[in-house]
Amino acid sequence: MDDVLAAVDLGSNSFRVQVARVVGDLVYPLDSLKETVRLAAGLTEDKYLDAASQKRALECLMRFGERLRGLPAEAVRAVGTNSLRVAKNAAEFLLEAERALGFPIEIVAGREEARLIYLGVANSLPAGTQTRLVVDIGGGSTEIIIGCGTEPIKLESLYMGCVSYTRRFFPDGKFTAQNLRQAELAAQIELQTIAKEFSSASWEQAIGSSGTASAIADVLEANGYAESGITGEGLLKLRAALVKAGDINRLSLPGLSADRAPVLPGGFAIMKAVFSELGVRHMITSSGAMRQGILYDMLGRAHQHDIRDVTVRQFMQRYHVDGAQAGRVKALSLRLLSQFDQGFRSERAAMARLTGWAADLHEIGISVAYSGYHKHSSYIIKNADMPGFSKMEQGRLALLTLAHRGSLLKIRDVIVRESDWAIVIALRLATLFQRSRSDIALPEIRSVLDGERHCLDIDREWLALNPQTEHALREEVREWKKLKFELKITALCDPESSPELVA
Repeated sequence: MDDVLAAVDLGSNSFRVQVARVVGDLVYPLDSLKETVRLAAGLTEDKYLDAASQKRALECLMRFGERLRGLPAEAVRAVGTNSLRVAKNAAEFLLEAERALGFPIEIVAGREEARLIYLGVANSLPAGTQTRLVVDIGGGSTEIIIGCGTEPIKLESLYMGCVSYTRRFFPDGKFTAQNLRQAELAAQIELQTIAKEFSSASWEQAIGSSGTASAIADVLEANGYAESGITGEGLLKLRAALVKAGDINRLSLPGLSADRAPVLPGGFAIMKAVFSELGVRHMITSSGAMRQGILYDMLGRAHQHDIRDVTVRQFMQRYHVDGAQAGRVKALSLRLLSQFDQGFRSERAAMARLTGWAADLHEIGISVAYSGYHKHSSYIIKNADMPGFSKMEQGRLALLTLAHRGSLLKIRDVIVRESDWAIVIALRLATLFQRSRSDIALPEIRSVLDGERHCLDIDREWLALNPQTEHALREEVREWKKLKFELKITALCDPESSPELVA
């Protein structure tokens, strides 16, 4: 475990870095950086990041990259949120962003963002048994969570944020009673879909996380609108102050920072709606947020408490996976993969984790229908909420499960990593050899992957006694040939011309 971890939070309003020192099961802040990038402000009407917002983001990431330079890849986790979830040109932008930062960037789903936020908040507060409502109003989305201790109970992410709402309802920077009310009503409509589940009957304490909540609390306290934190009465007084000012350029309130003022009206409208729809009367604020949650999630992974493993086990239970069969496929897949030394040494651990998860989940689609079950498995993995997994990890797992049987042509142009092709080979062969779904005695299998050629050495006598497997292997050779990839099974070759495994 490295002594230092770093979390990079690429929010829709601000980009942040938190560097921390690890001591046992705790993380202690060492350094932090924040820049107001306002990525959400650069989203065009047709959901493309404009050039100006990309430039701001890349320049910021280059500065962050300098601070993080020298840290090992496993000590840094960079996470993108709502604006990068919805931007149609996010993939192209991420290529440049990763070069600027010097580390991979993950895009997480809304509920995964909510889980990380709750983890950060929970670890910043004293331990307790109270059920908590956590509200995080970001630049492009609002995450709402109910949890107890360090465990989230309900997670939700709504597509409304302080930047997007300010742009939508206050494009000219002017506030009126009418457009403030319109913004509040729009937020109330969004919240109505979850109001019953997240009402005050379901929690005991309300907590605001991140910049919007802290900014509103600071203003209320500095102006005497509330004694501490955020109150309904305080919000009414703040609304009156906004209407009185009428314009962002004339808004001068004690406690309001210059970088927060331009997005205050949108954030205020959402917070007011939260109080109205969820029955909040008083909200305290927390210094914990997603970046702290990322750090604690990384700490958990390093201490073998990876939430992704828990998620996979839960999915196996939910979809009634045959655990014994999944275990057989996993064991053989990993055994084959361990023989693929060429070019994958630095990725070995990550590939093994991905292979194990894919083997555990490859049959979840059978719960839908056996026919085409690999397609059902892939669809579920791609679209389900999977706590701990980024969108990219889910996408890779979905492709691997889709590719483990059937035609390879369907994934010819969508799998681009050599390491993923290696996993596909291992998974396909493992499911082929374990088709009997019983603990059969397998022969010794020697495997060498070399570029566009995979050689498999199997005992001829065993193969002669297992004609179904022999037939399936011949079909597999033909399937790979369609991709101009040579799968060579020495036991199927003429012993005179192919007497041994060729590396």
